[in-house]
Amino acid sequence: MAFYYTEPSHTFSEYLLIPGYTSTACVPANVSLRTPLVKFKKGEESPLYINVPMVSAIMQSVSNDGLALALAREGGISFIYCSQSIEDEAAMVSRVKNFKAGFVVSDSNIRPDDRLSDVLDLLQRTGHSTVAVTDDGGPNGKLLGMVTSRDYRVSRMSGEEKVSEFMTPIDKLVTAPEGTSLKEANDIIWEHKLNALPIVDRNGRMQYFVFRKDYSSHKQAPDELIDAHKRYMVGAGVNTHDYKERIPALVEAGADVLCIDSSEGYSDWQKLTIEFVREKYGDSVKIGAGNVVDRDGFLFLAEAGADFVKVGIGGGSICITREQKGIGRGQATAVIEVAAARDEYFKRTGVYIPICSDGGIVMDYHVTLALAMGADFVMLGRYFARFDESPTPKLNINGTYVKEYWGEGSNRARNWQRYDLGGASKLGFEEGVDSYVVYAGSLHDNLAVTLYKVKSTMCNCGAMSIPELQEKAKLTLVSSTSIVEGGHHDVMLRNTETTKS
Repeated sequence: MAFYYTEPSHTFSEYLLIPGYTSTACVPANVSLRTPLVKFKKGEESPLYINVPMVSAIMQSVSNDGLALALAREGGISFIYCSQSIEDEAAMVSRVKNFKAGFVVSDSNIRPDDRLSDVLDLLQRTGHSTVAVTDDGGPNGKLLGMVTSRDYRVSRMSGEEKVSEFMTPIDKLVTAPEGTSLKEANDIIWEHKLNALPIVDRNGRMQYFVFRKDYSSHKQAPDELIDAHKRYMVGAGVNTHDYKERIPALVEAGADVLCIDSSEGYSDWQKLTIEFVREKYGDSVKIGAGNVVDRDGFLFLAEAGADFVKVGIGGGSICITREQKGIGRGQATAVIEVAAARDEYFKRTGVYIPICSDGGIVMDYHVTLALAMGADFVMLGRYFARFDESPTPKLNINGTYVKEYWGEGSNRARNWQRYDLGGASKLGFEEGVDSYVVYAGSLHDNLAVTLYKVKSTMCNCGAMSIPELQEKAKLTLVSSTSIVEGGHHDVMLRNTETTKS
């Protein structure tokens, strides 16, 4: 006879936190969101930490190298999507690891025989007002000069003037040689009152720009996630099919951590993938696994050697696994049970394995609930897909700006490796949809608001760290009527239409 759970599974929206005692020291500015990313032994530190408990999902429409850089600047980490060729994924990882913070490869370049009209067209395309003039018009050509808005007056020029006639020539520029450190470059900028400093190699070929404005933005990113060599950190997804070829390529590219991308993690396929990593690399390569929704699934992956375990099946906004297969569990219930199994395993073995809540985050406060229920960090797709830095284009649909967002189980992604159970190499049916999300602007601005909400709620609970939140949190289930009561009700909202007169 089948086993029946006596209690229904619940989602995050069915819970509320009960406020606790808040001391005068417990203010958002004093709250730490630092959290372990991979397993560690009792009394030791985790080899990898993240400074904010949010990571981006292993999805085509979410996690490329652009978003990885933006999230690492804020203290989180991205997992580059694996539903692409091994070479392309490794190249994305390599671009993140080789990115020099503060050193920008110029994307606005022009030849000296081009005209002012070409400069204006270039500025309109890139939005950048500093243009490098190189012999071939490329980012690594021989630097001949530079054009900024101070070099021309559109109202007094025809547009046919050659760039060589109005540019600031190389002999009047302050440049720095390749190998100049970021500190040295910033010192030169301040000493000479520059807005931009070109970095050139010994042959005079353009390498990078260092901008004055980036100095202040760098100072405003105290939580940026960097490795021992001061390179941004990045994760990468792998599947259970070509892992013997993909994993070595990603390790060679410099990936800091890997994660198996699968719709269901309680399987021998995941165990075999983890065993391959341990046999080839020992514990030097970190790999997470999942997804699971109960105690048995967690313990299986823990014993297999996973460095962290992802929790959640069917809770994503674009996921239709529950609808198609009847498989899954309410995200809150899944996190609560797996967290209890994690604590049980830690008490028994002395090994702490972080868990990641993946899916089911609709509102910002759901992040805090997931952490209070035992998650060490959360993985989000829809949340990050809305931002400028995600890979998809911004579109105008019926007057509203949106970005494309599709599931890895959709026909568009064709990520059969994530859902296949050893059968045909194709998608048998869809487990994800193709959709739009409302465009939200920059990652930095939105994440700052979300994290402030998380910290503020933690203070309401009297907690100044994630472990303290998990120790002190008091949670209550709410009725459907309570959920209605929690929003605005019995009032007429004011808006721009009703207030115009």
